[in-house]
Amino acid sequence: MAGEGGVYRLRCSLVGHGQDVRGLTSGLFPQGGFVSVSRDRTARLWAPDGLNRGFTEMHCMSGHSNFVSCVCIIPPSDLYPRGLIATGGNDHNICIFTVDNPAPLYVLKGHKNTVCSLSSGKFGTLLSGSWDTTAKVWLNDRCMMTLQGHTAAIWAVKILPEQGLMLTGSADKTIKLWKAGRCERTFTGHEDCVRGLAILSEMEFLSCANDASVRRWQISGECLQVYYGHTNYIYSISVFPQCKDFVTTGEDRSLRIWKQGECAQTIRLPAQSVWCCCVLDNGDIVVGASDGIIRVFTESLERTASAEEIQAFENELSQASIDPKTGDLGDINADDLPGREHLKDPGTRDGQTRLIKDNGKVEAYQWSVSEGRWIKIGDVVGSSGATQQTSGKVLFEGKEYDYVFTIDVNESGPSYKLPYNITDDPWLTAYNFLQKNDLNPMFLDQVAKFIMDNTKGQTLVNTTAQFSDPFTGAGRYVPGSSSGSNTVPAADPFTGAGRYVPGSTSNAVASVGKADLSTGMGAYQSAAAKTENIYFPKKEAVTFDQANPTQILGKLKELNGSASEEQKLTEDDLIILEKILFAICNTSAEAPTAQQLQTLWKAVNWPEDIVFPALDILRLSIRHPTVNENFCSEKDRVQFIILLLKFLNPKGKQANQLLALRALCNCFVSQAGQKFMMQQRDEIMTQAIELKSGSNKNVHIALATLTLNYAVCLHKVNNIEGKAQCLSVISTVMEVVQDLEAIFRLLVALGTLISDDTNAVQLAKSLGVDSQIKKYASVSEPTKTTCVEDALP
Repeated sequence: MAGEGGVYRLRCSLVGHGQDVRGLTSGLFPQGGFVSVSRDRTARLWAPDGLNRGFTEMHCMSGHSNFVSCVCIIPPSDLYPRGLIATGGNDHNICIFTVDNPAPLYVLKGHKNTVCSLSSGKFGTLLSGSWDTTAKVWLNDRCMMTLQGHTAAIWAVKILPEQGLMLTGSADKTIKLWKAGRCERTFTGHEDCVRGLAILSEMEFLSCANDASVRRWQISGECLQVYYGHTNYIYSISVFPQCKDFVTTGEDRSLRIWKQGECAQTIRLPAQSVWCCCVLDNGDIVVGASDGIIRVFTESLERTASAEEIQAFENELSQASIDPKTGDLGDINADDLPGREHLKDPGTRDGQTRLIKDNGKVEAYQWSVSEGRWIKIGDVVGSSGATQQTSGKVLFEGKEYDYVFTIDVNESGPSYKLPYNITDDPWLTAYNFLQKNDLNPMFLDQVAKFIMDNTKGQTLVNTTAQFSDPFTGAGRYVPGSSSGSNTVPAADPFTGAGRYVPGSTSNAVASVGKADLSTGMGAYQSAAAKTENIYFPKKEAVTFDQANPTQILGKLKELNGSASEEQKLTEDDLIILEKILFAICNTSAEAPTAQQLQTLWKAVNWPEDIVFPALDILRLSIRHPTVNENFCSEKDRVQFIILLLKFLNPKGKQANQLLALRALCNCFVSQAGQKFMMQQRDEIMTQAIELKSGSNKNVHIALATLTLNYAVCLHKVNNIEGKAQCLSVISTVMEVVQDLEAIFRLLVALGTLISDDTNAVQLAKSLGVDSQIKKYASVSEPTKTTCVEDALP
């Protein structure tokens, strides 16, 4: 074990993964084995091979659709006596495997972003941490509770031995202690993102962070000790069995072994990022790195690799290239370095590094106490001491920039350095600069203008002047503008140019207005100088009303010819649908009859590949009180919701997705529809949010509008659970949707939800929504985002 004072040497190198190894955990079965996960989307179970001191891959587990980020073992139960394997991935899912099957036993869904940390506890509980700023507690296949409070990604989670106590470490630089789902204590001290946690006892734990430090804490909140040794981010920390010694890995290409509070041994690896580590029951250390190779190190002479294998490892290490800009080796000036004779003097401690210059090359060596010699750990590339005169770049914090400006915010305060490349967005650079230095956002315009003025006017490409109304898709009203408009033929993405476009008119209205990066092409031009909130709380539902009945009927008749005989509409049916459509579009006082509604129901049950014109008629008809009452009533609502949810399948046709979402939005126009939508809220929102990953901006706008209409209803009632779900949807969708019109509607939904509700404001902050909206503040007409920011003080 670590306490025996032995020296760790290579045991074996395992090739199997195709990309970075991102997570490791020691296994319960087979004994002495472990599990690894990788960016290659797989998990692999390794068993010790007694014949050659190595490990054999038992099987490769697949189930994620994206990178696999983390892994842990769920302890044995009566049902699974060998335990289970849990893996978390960038697909937002957690896959649960048995130890003898490469396919998942089941998949846990619920996180809205990458699952990057897992920890198991007693009685089958599982704790997961995610980039969505939340941690979730699972029991078997159900989420029992969600831990909310961090303001940034949760990179590390651990369940403590005492029942009910849990730890989360976050990119917000804090660690939180949770008891029964409530935050009991927040630990502050790290100066950067917390990346790893390890449990020492019921009363103590360790944390590591991007600030290159390890901290030892008491559960009571006191930081007992800070350990320094790494020169870059520390990604992983693992404790030796039965003692307080531990190991760490990081971005400085090293594995470090800590004994009695001191770094006792440093092992360099031929890979820049050493992502993860775990300690086996026999004290051997397993590490995974960015080169996709798993390496195992041991104290045991019996398990140590052969001399040939160790020499091959040293050769690979010596041929590695070290980038001096990482700062891992300190400041390097090649002209001042000694020659090879410098290696004749012994080192003073294990892991000490020494640089020499040999034949014009800079080489890095590390002192090994156990070997009594200097071991080459790589060639330092790009270490010629480049300056702006020789490279054309300015060096700042080890990185090269086109410009490094000195910014004086006020006369009495300090100066700040602002690095900038001409390919950067000046607004985003200005925003990040203000955030990094904790400066007032009011300086955003001033700093961005300073950058553009001093970089010869480097700006973003201007957007087209064409725009549409954020709520109806029509030309947006601009106060003071003429009522004239230009018409542009619309193209149908499904059937060809100039043809019927579901849910739109045959002509798109275009106009000229000031570009607004927050809401889409056209900006509202306010005549008032004072910023005024005219956007929320929104009081009425937003509907999709535009239509061209002639084109809709033409497409319906065309597709009717390809319907099966049993589903084909008769001439009388087509006449009935025509009557419904023209009555609805002309706001006729004549109410649709039961026979007409029966015909409409027949049409919307067409096959998915031809149903979209019938869905468009439904989308328009549902606005009529009689139709709304009929489809949303207690009697027929089950069939109606089943029908619409069927079209929200992410793998379905985009036209159907779009029109089903628009129909749901239009349901809110009447009391019956509002009641129906609120009763079915959980089911509808859970299904609808899956459409966020698509690429169709019209679908995204409809999804945002659906969220906005729910916000309008929730604003009228005190339903914090409903608001929590709606806020979660807004946060999730804003992470992935890029269409600015959809984002605008989400911002209005957010403002509506939190208006006059302090609990909703706090809930929004705990979800990190306030930080999400800040990136939309750098706009030429910022009132839309400013209003929401003001509501989140």
